[in-house]
Amino acid sequence: MWRLGNILSWNLMAAVILLGQARPNMKLNSQSSSGLWSDCVGNIMRLSLDKALAVGNELEVEAINGTQHTVLTPILAAQCGYSMESDLWGNTRIYSSLLGCYVDNKDDQTFNVGLRLRLYGHTPSDVVTHDVMQTCSYTQWASREILCDRNYMEVSNHITTPDANGQAQDVKDIDSIPDASGAAHGIWKLTFYTPEPVSMVLSEAEQAGYGAMVTSTRLVMRSPYNTAETYSEEVGGVPMEVFMVSVYYQAPHGLNVVNLAAACPTGGVLFINDVISWYVPRRVTPLLDGNFEVLEMHMGINGKRLDGSQMAARGYTLSTTRHHIVIEIPVGSPDGHFKSHAPDYQYHITYIVEPMLEVLWRTTDTQDDTRYKVLFPITTPLMPQPPHFHENTVPEARVFSVLLGTFLHDVVLRNITFSTGVLTVEESNARGFTVQDHNYPNGTKSFSLSVPFDSAVVLKHNPDRLVTTYFLPLIFGFIVLPEETPFTHPVELQASLQDVELPTITGTCDQTQFYIGVKYGSQGHNFKAMVGPRELTAEMAEEYNFQGNNTHFSLILPYTAKDTVFELITSDSVRTRVDLLLLDPINNWVLSDLYLSCTFPFTTTMCDPNGTMTAMAVKLESVPNLSPSRLTLKDQSCKPAFSDDRSAFFSFSVASCGTTRTFFDQYMLYENEIGLYYNKRVAPISPVDPEYRQTVSCYYVVNETQTVAFSSKPRLYEPTAEIGSGQLMVQMRLAQDSSYDLFYQAEDYPVVKYLRQPLYFEVELIESTDPNLELILEKCWATLYEDRTSLPLWDIIVDGCENPDDGYVTIFHPVVSDPRVLVPSHIKRFSIKMFTFIKEEAVLKDEIYVHCDAVICDENNQLDSLCRGQCVQPTHQIYSRPQEIKGVGRGQRGTDLTLQRQISTGPIVLTSDQTSE
Repeated sequence: MWRLGNILSWNLMAAVILLGQARPNMKLNSQSSSGLWSDCVGNIMRLSLDKALAVGNELEVEAINGTQHTVLTPILAAQCGYSMESDLWGNTRIYSSLLGCYVDNKDDQTFNVGLRLRLYGHTPSDVVTHDVMQTCSYTQWASREILCDRNYMEVSNHITTPDANGQAQDVKDIDSIPDASGAAHGIWKLTFYTPEPVSMVLSEAEQAGYGAMVTSTRLVMRSPYNTAETYSEEVGGVPMEVFMVSVYYQAPHGLNVVNLAAACPTGGVLFINDVISWYVPRRVTPLLDGNFEVLEMHMGINGKRLDGSQMAARGYTLSTTRHHIVIEIPVGSPDGHFKSHAPDYQYHITYIVEPMLEVLWRTTDTQDDTRYKVLFPITTPLMPQPPHFHENTVPEARVFSVLLGTFLHDVVLRNITFSTGVLTVEESNARGFTVQDHNYPNGTKSFSLSVPFDSAVVLKHNPDRLVTTYFLPLIFGFIVLPEETPFTHPVELQASLQDVELPTITGTCDQTQFYIGVKYGSQGHNFKAMVGPRELTAEMAEEYNFQGNNTHFSLILPYTAKDTVFELITSDSVRTRVDLLLLDPINNWVLSDLYLSCTFPFTTTMCDPNGTMTAMAVKLESVPNLSPSRLTLKDQSCKPAFSDDRSAFFSFSVASCGTTRTFFDQYMLYENEIGLYYNKRVAPISPVDPEYRQTVSCYYVVNETQTVAFSSKPRLYEPTAEIGSGQLMVQMRLAQDSSYDLFYQAEDYPVVKYLRQPLYFEVELIESTDPNLELILEKCWATLYEDRTSLPLWDIIVDGCENPDDGYVTIFHPVVSDPRVLVPSHIKRFSIKMFTFIKEEAVLKDEIYVHCDAVICDENNQLDSLCRGQCVQPTHQIYSRPQEIKGVGRGQRGTDLTLQRQISTGPIVLTSDQTSE
């Protein structure tokens, strides 16, 4: 079960309204149109204040006792029988026991209750006073009445009969009581039982916060909760606060003592499935000893009874079990109210209701009756109430719209955090947003917000060229009144719209320049401009006469600008193109493009009367890899007089550089060709090397004919080439496998190989493209040391062929042309299996080095037998070198031969850790 505390608060602060000047005192009875209501509900008087009176003010309550006015502090209120409660809207109820300290009691039948209410505004002079006088008549007193209010426990006994059931006892020896003979009618001493007895005189009890008094027919005792003389006891599983006291008082017939007891529940509430179940013990054992009979049992709300039809209409039930009286109230019933809370910045609510239980029972043996009345405010545990938002955005309207709720009326929207910062509600509305409250009849509210897509607080993203996705991240900041407890709730809104208007480009040309204009689209200048291959920079903009404003910009480019390309050249014109691309800065989408080609006047060749020709060659787009500096005339020694990365300029005499001359009837034609020429014996560097040919011509008019005589004589010798000298380089490499695609590099040595594992060698003539040359391997052998002349050594290739005495035959592999092999005759490939090297009848496992002697042959001169091809032998028997050691292993070669040695490999380590193939 869930325990509840009871708190009395006499200061009320709610949402602020301004009251004008102080109003005159007002005396009110039962009903009033001023916002005050008072009525009598059994043995208590109830005063209600409408929120219109209390809101925004601090309330002070005074008890009126004749001409005296006493401010009711929380301590004094509990001592004298007053209590107050208010809801979050400002509705306030004040309860006064008819047996309270300052009530004008007429023979315990008529009771005049007076209260003065002071409502303090924002300034000391802003005070409104209301005097309330209510007369109640109550005659249905039970022998014992127990009242349990939120801040005190009260019990009263009828005292007209001294011998009434045990509670009144006559004290015979009055002289034994100090000062008792002279005491007026009233209370002299009280003895509390905790359960140990604690005695104190009346003044001491009042100083301790207790209230005690004798009326014309009743003895009244009142105690706050949780005092030193009260104690807790569990009755039927329900925690209760108990006080028991013996009261000594002076009556007309002598000194009497009355035993009084009160027990009030402080718990006993269960919350199951939105239903509040309040359990009260049927037998309150501190108050009952024997058998009893229940005469009446009533349920009420806020101190007032409800009849059966009222309970049924609200869904209330009052029932009994063997041990308990049970009241059930649905959460959310109209007699209670909700309250907002924000623990850990999360929105929660509680439901607060104040049921009343009134039971009248009679004991079987004494026939004394007891009226037991409990006013019990109940607050549910915190219930999470996460806000929900409903997005009402219509993308075509270009406005975000969201409704967030629901909340109680004590929640106030204080601010909203946007992507750019925090704005109050007032600042948000001033920025053109719309923030509104929406109040509903059930007492709840929601908040709505509208933000245009074009606002600076909205984030944008383009998932494709024509679609914009708009994002609006929000954090709503709330406070709960009156505590001003803050909490927040995040919301993210998103909408997509095909609303992108792309920029457009236009362009024209004149005789020398391009004119380009760009009109911005819906996203303004949010793009990269690419002029040719380069992004437009500030320096380029200045070079190309950039002019711009908020909607357009323009460029003027000469046709020779470096960002243009030449497409076609003729003798008198050139076709030039400029490319302008507008790219998305994030995704590089092409937002707009222009490819503008124009033909401009251009003279490629000039013919001077003195027989000098000048010609201009330009780099065309069709030959992007062309380097103009490599262009020559037919005579390749005639190179450009000037060149840059886009053009080459030639100046030469018509009688030079391989210029040809053709005669016609009236003119002569001189013609040459600008081109990119390659050495016929040198292959192109790469497959993308350009081809370029441009013919240049000059026509000269023939206006005179001259005769020139010449004679010839035979040559004594045919022209021959001079003998020169040079170097041809040969390299030998070890391949990783039979594909000969990957080779071991210098840093890979020594290479580890297993016995009988193939080794793939390639010997290549490098830095030569002469197809008339052929590389022949004359001999190859292996040694244990890097020195090619070291001993011992083992033959691999002998006289251009495989070693016939080797049990593991060397294999030659064919070489075919491919992108790497341009001249197959320049390369020889062979493989051997790692063999068992034998030295002194022992198997050798060590490093070896492979060496070869190579012969470079001219295919036009094959006088040497080796030059007839690899492993082509004469008809006589093949020459075989004597072997010192023969057998299964490759034998060691003799040491009496001295041969030329040219190429070698790095060390190869032999190992037998792997099974031989």
